[in-house]
Amino acid sequence: MKVAIYARVSTKQHQTTENQLLELRRWTQAMGHTIYKEYQEQVSGGRSDRSEFKQMFTDAHQRKFDLVFFWSLDRFSREGVSQTILYLAQLESYGVQFKSFTEQYLDSTGIFKEMIISLLATLAKQEKLRQSERVKAGLERVAAKGIKLGRPGVSSELLNQIPLLVKEGLSDRAIGKKLEISHQSVIRWKAKHPIS
Repeated sequence: MKVAIYARVSTKQHQTTENQLLELRRWTQAMGHTIYKEYQEQVSGGRSDRSEFKQMFTDAHQRKFDLVFFWSLDRFSREGVSQTILYLAQLESYGVQFKSFTEQYLDSTGIFKEMIISLLATLAKQEKLRQSERVKAGLERVAAKGIKLGRPGVSSELLNQIPLLVKEGLSDRAIGKKLEISHQSVIRWKAKHPIS
C-alpha cells in the first residue's frame, strides 16, 4: 500500500513536524507499506489555501497513493466539522483511505469503515443544523432590534420612469444603467406592470 503522510504544525507554535513524522514513518514501515510522499506544512489548519494540503488532494484524485495517514484530525484540518468531513468524504470518493495515528477510531481501512463513514456523515448533518440554528437566531436578534436586512428597495420615483424608458425602446439593461438600478429590478417591475 502506498501511503501519503500529512504532517502539520501551526505557525503560532514553535514546533516542527519532525515529531509527528518519526511516528508516522515508523508505523508505515512496520506495516510494510511504502511512503509515497510526505506533505509537511507550518500553517494554520483553519486555512483552506494550504499548498501542501491542496497538492495532496490533487495527487489523491490521480490515485498516486492509497492512504492518507495523519497524526490527528486537528493536524489534518481545523476548518470546522463540516468541511473536515467533506475532505474525508472527498478522499473516499477518490478511492483513497484515511487513518489517524492518535485516534484509533478514525480509520477507514478497518472493519468499522462503514460505521466511521456513517458517523462522520451524521456529525456533518448535525453541524449543518447547528449552523442553520445559529444563523436563524442571529437574524431573529437583529429583527428584534428593528434592523431591516436585505437590499434597500428601489424608490417609486425611479420605478415611475421605467414605462417612459421602455416606450423609448431602451433595453432592460440600458434602463437599469440609466436609472442606476439592476436590470433584474426592471424585469421584475415589467412582470408586475405589463405595458400595452
